[in-house]
Amino acid sequence: MGHANLPASKRVSSTRQWRILDLVSAAFFGLVFLFFVLVFTPLGDSLAASGRQTLLRSGSDPRQRHRLVAAIELGQQMSVEVCPADMVDHMPCEDPRLNSQLSREMNYYRERHCPPPEDTPLCLVPPPTGYRIPVQWPASLHKIWHDNMPHNKIAERKGHQGWMKLEGPHFIFPGGGTMFPDGAEQYIEKLGQYIPISGGTLRTALDMGCGVASFGGYLLSQNILTMSFAPRDSHKSQIQFAVERGVPALVAMLGTRRLPFPAFGFDLVHCSRCLIPFTAYNATYFIEVDRLLRPGGYVVISGPPVQWPKQDKEWSDLQAVARALCYELIAVDGNTVIWKKPTGDLCFPNQNEFGLELCDDSDDPSYAWYFKLKKCVTKPPLVKGEYAIGTIPKWPERLTAIPPRSTLLKNGADVYEADTKRWVRRVAYYKHSLNIKLGTPAIRNVMDMNALFGGFAAALKSDPVWVMNVVPARKPSTLDVVFDRGLIGVYHDWTLLSAKIFIIINMYCSFQRVSVLDLRRFVIVLRCEPFSTYPRTYDLIHVAGIESLTKDPASGKRRCNLVDLMVEIDRILRPEGTVVVRDTPEAIDKVARIARAVRWRPTIYDKEPESHGRDKILVATKTFWKL
Repeated sequence: MGHANLPASKRVSSTRQWRILDLVSAAFFGLVFLFFVLVFTPLGDSLAASGRQTLLRSGSDPRQRHRLVAAIELGQQMSVEVCPADMVDHMPCEDPRLNSQLSREMNYYRERHCPPPEDTPLCLVPPPTGYRIPVQWPASLHKIWHDNMPHNKIAERKGHQGWMKLEGPHFIFPGGGTMFPDGAEQYIEKLGQYIPISGGTLRTALDMGCGVASFGGYLLSQNILTMSFAPRDSHKSQIQFAVERGVPALVAMLGTRRLPFPAFGFDLVHCSRCLIPFTAYNATYFIEVDRLLRPGGYVVISGPPVQWPKQDKEWSDLQAVARALCYELIAVDGNTVIWKKPTGDLCFPNQNEFGLELCDDSDDPSYAWYFKLKKCVTKPPLVKGEYAIGTIPKWPERLTAIPPRSTLLKNGADVYEADTKRWVRRVAYYKHSLNIKLGTPAIRNVMDMNALFGGFAAALKSDPVWVMNVVPARKPSTLDVVFDRGLIGVYHDWTLLSAKIFIIINMYCSFQRVSVLDLRRFVIVLRCEPFSTYPRTYDLIHVAGIESLTKDPASGKRRCNLVDLMVEIDRILRPEGTVVVRDTPEAIDKVARIARAVRWRPTIYDKEPESHGRDKILVATKTFWKL
């Protein structure tokens, strides 16, 4: 009869036991059901995405970020998460959503403004939907995949001027521009009537407000290497289109600061309807052009205000500034003016309507990283040898001749020659023993993150590549030597503390009576400075001495963690792109651990037999993953 003969108390106890077992069983089967729902239904994907967002937010928290970074550096089985889909074009320091709140004065809001760490998620930027491996050079000069950057605004607004147009799965680039709708080739041929475009006299050029960089792209056939720049503005992606085409380009703005280039680096400065108000603010912007232009170099301005309707005063002022700086007028052809900078001593007038004066001897004209524009005219450096146009060696002899400004460094000439030979040997080893695809159509856009004299780039002179030579701003200033040998590059500090954070630190230290230096050693490791380019810019990124980029050159203390730096490398590297790192065995082991956390495939090699030292070489491939 079952429980009928049991005492009442025991029947109650037995019933409670069965209820507990039923609850445990129900909970178990509920968990099993939930498991299958999460794994095999879209609800699981949704919850995972929500969790990923939470992780991204926690990754921005200094304490959580520090724990995550430490775990990855120790080699724990952790990986950096993927950013949301709306971050496919993420540029941390040129984010219009943040920068639009800043001052419009002198276009300050369009310059670099890097967010503090708490506003910067630690995640891998995904490619857009439909992304393909880019069209290879030289075909990429004329067409690229639409889905790699599906932004139609320029094609719709500028198609009639020959900028670009949409045809099937491609954007097509006819080679035109606002001031040369019939094509850059005809425009360059016209300029060649007045300035020595061919023959190697001119090698480095700066194209200001470049559009999609057709001018720079077509100058390459004349062996003129052009640094094209434009801000991230209403056209949205003009620099992104430029680098996708395989043309050297950088996101930058001539606003309140010097451009990140050395003095007297460019043989030609070009503006085609760049709309820069050269004579505003006491001609500050034209003075910056003068700082960048090599003696004997040429300035070409096409478009307003040159003989432009209703801009007579602006055109008159522009001519007055050029006269005050003793520039020689070469030609005024329609709406195009060409001047030549003097090569000798400055014939600077005592009085001029813009109040221009020479900079004092304390000014370093090549210091240009977060450095405010000056309203004084730069003096030429006192160096032995000639570096003006017409006296500096022509290209390609210029590449290997000892640059005059290398003598400003201690034992500079000897170090330069040794560095040149060293990189010829190393690059040969990269190609023949490590099977890096240098010299093939697979590699076009290259960055050297720690360039020194540009020896790595010089060793690639026969390859169909261009190299962005980056000289860290806190290391010896050798970027002028890079330009003297006919290469291009930029100052960048991979480990800079932002001004906003520094102000907060100072305020805190004043209140707490703590030394700024004592506090900075704890907070500075949270900061890495992103580069001014779009995601997926480079086919190959090379760095010798990667750990040195994360440390203060003077104290040797770490100012940026390696995980953040490698996440930034991943952002600007194309899918299936290559990373080459040279460093000590200890540093290479650490890089290899982090490489796996950012979805790279790393392989470690011994250095070339002829080299001294303890270097190891890591070669990694960025995997082509999708959301």
